[in-house]
Amino acid sequence: MQGPIVTNIRALLTPHPMKELRIKGSYQHHKELKAAQGIKITAQGLEHAIAGTQLHVVGPDDDLEDLKDEAMQDMKNVMSRIDKTGEGVCVQASTLGSLEALLEFLKSPAVSIPVSGINIGPVHKKDIMRSSVMLEKKKKEYAAILAFDVKVTPEARELADELGVKIFMADIIYHLFDQFKAYVDNIKEEKKKESAEEAVFPCVLKILPNCVFNKKDPIIVGVDILEGIARVGTPLCVPTKEYVEIGRIASIEINHKAVDSAKKGQQVAMKIIGNSPEEAQKMIGRHFEVEDELVSHVTRRSIDILKENYRDDLSLEDWKFVLKLKKLFKIP
Repeated sequence: MQGPIVTNIRALLTPHPMKELRIKGSYQHHKELKAAQGIKITAQGLEHAIAGTQLHVVGPDDDLEDLKDEAMQDMKNVMSRIDKTGEGVCVQASTLGSLEALLEFLKSPAVSIPVSGINIGPVHKKDIMRSSVMLEKKKKEYAAILAFDVKVTPEARELADELGVKIFMADIIYHLFDQFKAYVDNIKEEKKKESAEEAVFPCVLKILPNCVFNKKDPIIVGVDILEGIARVGTPLCVPTKEYVEIGRIASIEINHKAVDSAKKGQQVAMKIIGNSPEEAQKMIGRHFEVEDELVSHVTRRSIDILKENYRDDLSLEDWKFVLKLKKLFKIP
């Protein structure tokens, strides 16, 4: 990938009859050859040549610069598929053709995996170092190399284990995707678990008449979920009473069965406990009334966590409600 190589042919070689090119041994030398047959070309600078790229013979009437541009066209097409943000996986393949096929697959709407770097040939230590940059950018899921039909050197494997770079190897493109998707899904679940306590889903609750079973900590009531998603652990406040915080949802029951969450339109039994033992207990009838709506207390931090780790868990309607709560709580 060092640009077009311009060189003079030193020798045209073919194997002796009944032998293959891949078998080492002596070769026959030729001054010229005609199609179609496999040959070996020796020339200066070919160690940088890339399998699958174009080969041009410069004739007396040809413009060298035009041919150089044409030879680079395939590489330009490949390079144009690298994500401009600099964030994404690294991709390696055995030939330019297989690299193009893999990039086309990764770019398809059904897959949509960004690519930050490409290479052709075996995976070396320098490829691992390039991929490890994603760890510095806090993008663990992209600190990965998709190696299609190529080998990994032992040194590269050792460095990858040391730095935390994942290498996925396969001879079939779909298998690479399946491996990487399973890896990303696992990371997403890890992030969800790590941020679960700070993730506040949007919801508005209305206490049901004659369904107040305990007025103070723990508050036990029946509620109607008017908007959003109520989840265990959600902090609640009462905007109509100067945003007084009444505690967190400790448990939710539907038809006497414990659940982790409930959605708009459902009526549930709910236990609400204080945020901390030191905090003054809130009481229905003193700090707020049965008629007051209870709203999840979202913050800038909790919204960012929802965007990063729970984006697909909320519907479009839920996200619109998040925007309403941002205005309610005057969150920038």
